[in-house]
Amino acid sequence: MLSTTNHVTARLAPGQSPVLIVIVDTEEEFAWDQPFDRANTNTTSVAAQSLMHDRVFDRLGIVPAYMVDWPIATDPKAAGLLRRLMQERRCDIGTQLHPWVSPPFDEHVTRFNSYAGNLPRELELAKLRMLTDAIADNFGRRPTAYKAGRYGLGPHSAEAVAALGYEIDASVVPYTRFIDDGAPDFRAFDENPYWFEAGGRRLLELPVTTGYAGWLSAMGPQLYEMAQQPLACALRMGGVLARSQALERIRLSPEVASGAEMRRLTRALRARGCDVFSLTYHSPSLVPGHTPYVRDGADRERLITTIGDYCAWFRDEIGGRFMALSAIGAALSPAAILPSPSLQQTG
Repeated sequence: MLSTTNHVTARLAPGQSPVLIVIVDTEEEFAWDQPFDRANTNTTSVAAQSLMHDRVFDRLGIVPAYMVDWPIATDPKAAGLLRRLMQERRCDIGTQLHPWVSPPFDEHVTRFNSYAGNLPRELELAKLRMLTDAIADNFGRRPTAYKAGRYGLGPHSAEAVAALGYEIDASVVPYTRFIDDGAPDFRAFDENPYWFEAGGRRLLELPVTTGYAGWLSAMGPQLYEMAQQPLACALRMGGVLARSQALERIRLSPEVASGAEMRRLTRALRARGCDVFSLTYHSPSLVPGHTPYVRDGADRERLITTIGDYCAWFRDEIGGRFMALSAIGAALSPAAILPSPSLQQTG
């Protein structure tokens, strides 16, 4: 279980408008329903990110963070396109580690090993070091924000991130336990950013915005757990709660939530004091057929329109503003030095 001890919640200064950050998991194309394969390294979908810039990001003044993995960082065409956007101050570049396509290749390719945090300490650090150096070499700037591919944090991840000079982690998915194949358990985490210490360094955790909406949302974690029990599943309790909008667990991503659901989540979290939001999607979703979320042109149009409409709503109705990932640390309240890492596993 991931520990939530020694966290200091990070807040904007009183009276500041809420902030939205866009994070793009920028990665190779692969078949999501097939076993992981080191040979899947195509990166042609990166070129399609121009659609989002033309129709949403540049129009609204959004500076997304592209979290790039090894195939992206080392492909001249893909890296060149993103490097140009970075140089024009139209994006940030961060790191995403997909261990099965990131050297050194010293492990077997399995679902368990697809979570970098499950690898031996030395191998996780070696993979992250090589990827970090590749990004620094090919983008001319050392990355300071990290996201574990498949959200795969482990007992030594914070130590590795700190050792390589990162300042922000964006891997935690609040209130969520993934399928039982070695994935981390984030059910004890909430939606708020927090400061923590690892390796003697202060780091910021920016969770993937996830939470509960509905008139039963105050009891969200407890009710959601109840709905996952065998009898409740047989009675389809979770579906009943969601369809009635009594309780919905929603992630701020147009790949898994509609615009209406994302707006409901935002209103609910704002009412509970959340002031920093992060919206995420996968870069291959901008080419139909590369992810299960976008199978055809209509799906892609829906994705782009949903992001554009939501972002405009966040600005106009919520009174929010857009911020680059690289700027969020300075905008949040200072943190005390904490006694020990908070992304360590216990038990």
